Amino acid sequence: MKSRLLSGSLAALVWMILPALALEGDPYASETKEQKDARMAWWREAKFGMFIHWGVYAVPAGTYDNRHIDGIGEWIMLRGKIPVAAYRDYAKDFNPVKYQPEAWADLAKEAGMRYMVITSKHHDGFALFPSEASQWTIAGATPWKKDLIAPLAEAARARGIKFGLYYSQAQDWTHPGGAKSGYAEGDGWDDAHKGPFDPYLDQVCVPQVREILTRYQPDVLWWDTPHLMTRERAAKLASLLSIRPGIIHNNRLGGGYQGDTETPEQYIPARGFPGRDWETCMTLNDTWGYKSYDHNWKPLSTLIRNLVDIASKGGNYLLNVGPTAEGEIPAESIKLLKEVGAWMKVNGESIYGTHAGPFARLPWGRCTAKADGTDTRLYLHVLDWPTDGLLKVPGLANKIRSVEALAGGVKLEVGSTPAGPVIHLPSSPLDPVCSTLRVLIEGSPVVVETPVTPDKDGVIQLLPLDARYEGEVKSEEHHGQANIGYWTNAKDSVSWKVKADHEGRYLVRIEASAPAEGSVLQIQGVGKLAYSVPCTGSYESFKTTKVGEVTLQKDAEFELSLRPVVDGWKAVNVRKVELVPQP
Repeated sequence: MKSRLLSGSLAALVWMILPALALEGDPYASETKEQKDARMAWWREAKFGMFIHWGVYAVPAGTYDNRHIDGIGEWIMLRGKIPVAAYRDYAKDFNPVKYQPEAWADLAKEAGMRYMVITSKHHDGFALFPSEASQWTIAGATPWKKDLIAPLAEAARARGIKFGLYYSQAQDWTHPGGAKSGYAEGDGWDDAHKGPFDPYLDQVCVPQVREILTRYQPDVLWWDTPHLMTRERAAKLASLLSIRPGIIHNNRLGGGYQGDTETPEQYIPARGFPGRDWETCMTLNDTWGYKSYDHNWKPLSTLIRNLVDIASKGGNYLLNVGPTAEGEIPAESIKLLKEVGAWMKVNGESIYGTHAGPFARLPWGRCTAKADGTDTRLYLHVLDWPTDGLLKVPGLANKIRSVEALAGGVKLEVGSTPAGPVIHLPSSPLDPVCSTLRVLIEGSPVVVETPVTPDKDGVIQLLPLDARYEGEVKSEEHHGQANIGYWTNAKDSVSWKVKADHEGRYLVRIEASAPAEGSVLQIQGVGKLAYSVPCTGSYESFKTTKVGEVTLQKDAEFELSLRPVVDGWKAVNVRKVELVPQP
């Protein structure tokens, strides 16, 4: 894998401004919406898949020259500047005698995963399949000598699991001419791999992509790191996709080819990618490829929260395992995936085949949705169990026909308030991580905007997901938190509908970031306050500032807005606005 090259919104913007012209070799250039919907149907239904990063990098397992190499395991050759000859020598110890493809497929199925994607060739150039274009493969350079891809494809499909292949089309740190991140075209840290890129593309990459498409007929082709991939170069690979009719490919080919899916890596976009299919890929610990000393395993609660968060925004979750050089998936990975699978056995219907829920934000969890004839099933994923036993569903205007917990089938009573329905819950959660309620509503969901009200401490928190946006500014994701992000245009504005529960003075606090000074925001709706956004040095470093005080009336609804002062405006991020009651 790689470090994120572009933020989600920037990547989306790049694709939006590309000319809407058919690109050479694109097999889906004239595809209708109906045809694409049919082609993507299984993928949209699946929601949950297994990523597998496996290769020679599992031999050093994060250590080179008696030192731990920083970063993700599969990047050890580049990060450690390992000479080609020394790295090739690791292949003699890549001998997967414990490889059991059937067990891997069984694990994916038990975890509730509906598809698998494995690295057929990563950035080190090593292929897990025999190739006529290179001997730097499982067959030509290791004691194993046998294809690793075909048995896994067969095992997956025998269990009803779709099968996909990852292929690093540009980066190749071993073959002469392959691209290297951080190096100019043709350059590198070892004379053995320096050379022109185009011969590499024509003599290694194109033939190998033809081989894997022809031999394995994958359901997914997962490109990665489009370094040096011009439109002309990418067209040579795009044209090969017609070998496998119906194949799904992602947005990382390069050269302007959008592919079928956006691919946020190690993060969940704040609002997903409306109008685009997307898939968040994540690790179980801190690495994709195996590192013997990386034991920072994510807890089960994080994995399930990620799964429901992604599904609630209309995306898929591609969760990675990194096998050892002997072909074993680490025991910690197996344990975690089986625990996710136990949750999916009870709650799977709330994930498979669902689409994004109708709510911008729910204070206690997430919501997925699925059509049920002319009615709709809403699946409420309760991550934070209300202490008062009342689950408020803000703004839902539809008649509720029934509410039932997926765990145990308990039927629940529903009340109503001016702000929306209230579901009466048992005193304790039905699941220790995420309790799911199936709510059958009449018709398609209708959600009425409701004002932001104080939390249990009386603080009114105005968050990005609750805001209304005018212009190009939008909700972004930074390190797991939503922000009003990359606010570059001084003509844009953001507002919230607000309602206080008591009259009095409130301190206004704003948490924001800016790499430079000079930006000023006007806070309007309750008098006027001016907020000079402090320089924090970067978009990632945030600072909370006390801006001033305002007076609010009890139960009076009003609109609070942030509007830039045009003179001197520079880009900023805003994480939240708080109205804190004063004594």
